[in-house]
Amino acid sequence: MGPLAGVRVVELQGIGPGPYCGMMLADMGAEIIRVDRAGSAGQTANKTDILARGRKSIAVDLKQAEGVETVLRLVETADVLIEGFRPGVMERLGLGPDVCLARNSKLVYGRMTGWGQTGSMASAAGHDINYISLSGALHAIGPEGEKPVPPLNLVGDFGGGGMLLAFGVAAALYETANSGKGQVIDAAMTDGSAL
Repeated sequence: MGPLAGVRVVELQGIGPGPYCGMMLADMGAEIIRVDRAGSAGQTANKTDILARGRKSIAVDLKQAEGVETVLRLVETADVLIEGFRPGVMERLGLGPDVCLARNSKLVYGRMTGWGQTGSMASAAGHDINYISLSGALHAIGPEGEKPVPPLNLVGDFGGGGMLLAFGVAAALYETANSGKGQVIDAAMTDGSAL
């Protein structure tokens, strides 16, 4: 069970912070339905990928109209959708927040990016080391006077990204329960790393 028992989450397959957020929500009892790329359903949901634990998995081709409609039908009965694509991808697929909230006005729509949805870096590729360097977090890691020690992807992807998104989703679920209105959560790994 857990405090999020009864909460239904649709997770669009991704890497790093999105699956970490999904794992955190699943660990708290949420039902996660991961939408995998066509032909790969369940391939990452194995014992060696702890981020994929606690999920059901379906394969959907989001480049086909019937695939998009499948996700929209899932959204109709979901409490949360989480995605980690670059800005504009979900809108181009026909699955942006406006479309999903039109199908389910109480949906919490969680977005994860490296740099945010807008700004000069929004569409740029990035990695954990970039996010924590530019946010200043990397400077504090390692002995004084020596080069910083990169902390794998624990600070940017997981702490700054996935944890920030999970916290935003939990807070939005609370607010939505009171207001009856859906929310869009826009979490960026750079912002979370700066926190």
